[in-house]
Amino acid sequence: MSARPGALDPIELQIMLGALRAACDEMGAVLIRAAHSPNIKERRDASSALFDADGEMVMQAEHIPVHLGAMPAAVAAVRSARQTPGRSWILNDPFAGGTHLPDITVITPAYLGDRLIGFAATRAHHADVGGRIAGSMPADSRSLDEEGLVIAPQPLDDTAIDRLAGQMRQGEERRADLRAQLAANRLGALRLTQLAERLGAEALAAALHSVLEYAERRARAAIATLGDGVREARDVIEALDRDLELRLRATVSGERIVLDFDGSAEQDAGNLNCPLAVTHSACYFAVRVLTDPQTPPSAGSYRPIEIRVPEGTLLNARRPAAVAAGNVETSSRVADLVLAAFGRALGQGTMNNLTLGNEHFSYYETTGGGQGACPDGDGPSGVHVAMSNTLNTPIEALERAYPLRVTRYELRRASGGEGHFRGGDGVVREIEALEPMTFSLIAERRRHAPRGAAGGGDGAPGRDTLDGLMLPGKATGDLPAGARIRIETPGGGAHGPGG
Repeated sequence: MSARPGALDPIELQIMLGALRAACDEMGAVLIRAAHSPNIKERRDASSALFDADGEMVMQAEHIPVHLGAMPAAVAAVRSARQTPGRSWILNDPFAGGTHLPDITVITPAYLGDRLIGFAATRAHHADVGGRIAGSMPADSRSLDEEGLVIAPQPLDDTAIDRLAGQMRQGEERRADLRAQLAANRLGALRLTQLAERLGAEALAAALHSVLEYAERRARAAIATLGDGVREARDVIEALDRDLELRLRATVSGERIVLDFDGSAEQDAGNLNCPLAVTHSACYFAVRVLTDPQTPPSAGSYRPIEIRVPEGTLLNARRPAAVAAGNVETSSRVADLVLAAFGRALGQGTMNNLTLGNEHFSYYETTGGGQGACPDGDGPSGVHVAMSNTLNTPIEALERAYPLRVTRYELRRASGGEGHFRGGDGVVREIEALEPMTFSLIAERRRHAPRGAAGGGDGAPGRDTLDGLMLPGKATGDLPAGARIRIETPGGGAHGPGG
């Protein structure tokens, strides 16, 4: 690769893309291997990305969609502060660069000498960040204070780690996971510095600019294949006492797409509210899978997408709205709206969030379900759909780490929609408490099934029980020793009528 300013030639461009992608993957591997909590080291509920000196994301690992599309807002929240070599930043404030409180972001600047050349960032879902219940994901919260510790953007060092972890449950585990994030960031910053040492700071800046421009060109070309026109979709989020309607008007004009959510429900008193960055993240994900999933995942690929969301609505909430479910459930519905507008069958549309815990442990799990069928194939079964891309916690790891026993884990047969191409099946996961604990369930698609497309049948809605008694999709309560909670996740919608 020639050390020169200016645009990269095609071969140099692919080498740079590979170097950036490898650095992000390496960051993720360090974080996962160094973390102590099963939620990060087993489920891999964490993400990593690299940014240029202007705060534009130049590459991300293929981790958690809802983390990564929203992470630029976190870098923007600290970029204007005074940067110095060796100073990292931390935040989780949903209205200052975060998503929901358990997702903690750590940002580290990268330098060549005294010149700022970029940023490395990781975001990880911590099993607990304080708040009213263990696991920090109450189903019925109405304010941020109930959901845990709000961390405004601030410098991160050992003193800050101790202070923050001391306000959370299982503080030693929180300290270890935060240090794992710091280690991953330092590696990412080092890789950027090494690139700058090889190329020179000016040439690296030009190369990163070329990466962004290339991603934009590919995204524009892919959007153009959707065809000009206006598409509309409506769907609902299942609040505790009613349904909240979301509306989308998608307009494709040449190489640009406008996603307008005017007419969607107002900000809610519960916790289904989304910070705007989360809504953006869901839109970016959906457009990418509709067009060219191989487009380099960077800020360049988002430039042809305009997102319009009235302030004060469910998808652009104001402080101090509760947001625990917005990041995981409402984001899934935003992705569904975009996919439905373009005629796609819908997947389970929920992460089936289950939190269990007491003062001694905090367990958090999202559970896979059925994916919607494609126009040319059946939907896969038992997968994490749309805005989640985590693994399950392996039964052996779960039972070793927590006072829990998995009594049933299997596919939920025939829960996928019937059609020319079938929707994927959901799963059944039943867990027994071995000591007293609290539980919190946040799930969707319990009242409204995932829709099929082009005449295909809908998937089965999900259902949840506690010792055989039905639970609502949003529930918080106590589990005595011996109690069993069962999650039956939705199936995906089918595509095309059956034969």
